[in-house]
Amino acid sequence: MKTPRDLSKIHALVSNLFKWPETKEDWGKYRITQEQIDFFNENGYLDNIKLLEEWQVDALNEELKELMDPEHPSHDLFYEFFSNESTNPDKVVFHSLGHWRIGAGFHDVNWNPAFLMAASQLLKDESVRFWHDQLFCKPAKHGGVVAWHQDYSYWTRTVKMQHLTCWIGLDDVSTENGCLHYIPKSHRWGLLEKPVLTGEMENLFSVLDPAQIKEFENAVPIEMKKGYAAFHHPLMVHGSYENKSENPRRAFVLNVFADGTTSASDEPLLRGVPVFKKGEKLEGQFFPLLLDRDKEGI
Repeated sequence: MKTPRDLSKIHALVSNLFKWPETKEDWGKYRITQEQIDFFNENGYLDNIKLLEEWQVDALNEELKELMDPEHPSHDLFYEFFSNESTNPDKVVFHSLGHWRIGAGFHDVNWNPAFLMAASQLLKDESVRFWHDQLFCKPAKHGGVVAWHQDYSYWTRTVKMQHLTCWIGLDDVSTENGCLHYIPKSHRWGLLEKPVLTGEMENLFSVLDPAQIKEFENAVPIEMKKGYAAFHHPLMVHGSYENKSENPRRAFVLNVFADGTTSASDEPLLRGVPVFKKGEKLEGQFFPLLLDRDKEGI
């Protein structure tokens, strides 16, 4: 079968980056521990989970070079594409959504069994359905910020809230090059207003009380080797500072939700995606079921 230009039409692996588990025992190799799940539930995040080998990271970085080119022949398939989304003209943040439709590697990371097993466990052992992907790339020396925010504040067009974010580094990440920072236990603060994502770092402070603002003194930098991931709750307050280092800071994000999530809007959920009426279950070409626990017997 000829591979279609739009890879959203294929809901299975299309490259050799990963191997799909064949048995329950194969899936078991990817399980995270109960201690890790308890930490996530208590603090709102779980970091330093290895999802990729170095050769897989190298393959994705090669693909990334092509995807960042606005002249890419399949550029029209992106949901969003910003060569620079920073509101600071002296800084740069590359941000895109929809590259899973274009690049075989970034398509297949959604079917990475290590990612899916952990995601399902953190979603209380539910089957995992795709929401959308993101790329966040900060160049050396002048990479911009991603402001403090909660992911679900941008996603209220989908209900109920049973979402999960996975952030994976394609470079070693540190405080110097703009790694993620989390505010532990902030996932218990309730839903907050959404700031401009790549605007001023502390815009969120305008809707916080003094006690919440003080918690930012306890912000945790998520330093990780490339190929490692951090998972976080949809209400987790997080952000990342500038990249002032001599090296780029490239990362991709996989956003998923438990199967059964529905549309809360009669408007398009993503550019180019057919409308799902309010109350309609999200499924089909653009929201594939990545892991069916019943089918896999796990």
